[in-house]
Amino acid sequence: MRATLAALEHVRGVFGDGVELIHDVHERLPPALAVDFAKEVEPLHLFFLEDLLPPEHVAWFANVRQVCTTPLAMGELFIAPMEWTPLVTGRLIDFLRMHISAIGGLTPARKAAILGEIHGVRTAWHGPGDVSPVGHAINVHLDLASHNFGIQEWAGFNDALQNVFPGCPELRNGFAYVTHKPGHGVDIDETLAAKFPCQHVTETWTQSRLPDGSLARP
Repeated sequence: MRATLAALEHVRGVFGDGVELIHDVHERLPPALAVDFAKEVEPLHLFFLEDLLPPEHVAWFANVRQVCTTPLAMGELFIAPMEWTPLVTGRLIDFLRMHISAIGGLTPARKAAILGEIHGVRTAWHGPGDVSPVGHAINVHLDLASHNFGIQEWAGFNDALQNVFPGCPELRNGFAYVTHKPGHGVDIDETLAAKFPCQHVTETWTQSRLPDGSLARP
């Protein structure tokens, strides 16, 4: 926590306010320390503070709001409406961050976006490197259909992915573009895909451990 604050202070000091900063806590802090961290990071004027608390401790967002005005983004571990609805209707977060396939697809995501629009909450759908080109296309289509679009997480695609998935969304000058093809616009070349079999490996970043060897949140 202290090292992260120092790093963010350094970056802000070097680059000033001309660059937007986002920090993902990955739900790793105990609730009381998470509240303290939010208070300490407020002077750095983040674009948003992401996943400060795990789903089982979302009631603590009320404590965060009492001490911090930094925009809060939450949701990539959510799977059901009862998890995000109280945060949206209580105006305890500022950005919805759900993983669209995890919450059931476009229909639930569109409903969540509309709920957010009513309550002044913007979207920032989950879009890391392990989301397929189809998933990224769905994200961007939903962005285009939402008046309360905020920002879109973007991982990009290497040449192999673009060849296997023709019609990938494109990033140009900081903006994401989808194709004008029917549906979500992304196809799959199954013959070419067979040349890139899945690698069965353990993702080490998900195996975070505390100094005593016990598991920690990834």
